[in-house]
Amino acid sequence: MVSNSAGILLFRRTSDAGIEVLLGHMGGPFWARKDAGAWTIPKGEPSPGEDPYAAALREFEEELGSAPPATDSPDLDLGTVRQKSGKLVTAWAREGDLDPALAVSNTVEIEWPPRSGRLIEIPEIDRVGWFDASRAAELVVAGQGELIERLVALVAGQR
Repeated sequence: MVSNSAGILLFRRTSDAGIEVLLGHMGGPFWARKDAGAWTIPKGEPSPGEDPYAAALREFEEELGSAPPATDSPDLDLGTVRQKSGKLVTAWAREGDLDPALAVSNTVEIEWPPRSGRLIEIPEIDRVGWFDASRAAELVVAGQGELIERLVALVAGQR
């Protein structure tokens, strides 16, 4: 069965007419020493019957500890992409700013090491950072780079 996630890709414009996006590094021992492919947009699975956009807003707050910044502009629909794992990710982009130092992720319990029966609690996101679009596309989980490319095209079209 294919799982679905919904997320918000926060972005800000830079002085050189580019953009930066906010990404979270996945928490836990599996991702601890990985960089490329270990970053993600804040996202998660909608609850049964939950609207994907509402889930995206909720997941942003759960994974970063605060709601997405308020904005006067409508969020940009980035559509859906398929990650290498098969998971479908639907995302919206919101222009705004957030201090990564203030981000505090929720925690989850995982079995570690795998098949050991031992449960440990880890943050879903262990750190957060701003990255220019090209660097962000190199760091995110395979498939999510397309969301960043779509955002760049949409922002360029607004100029």
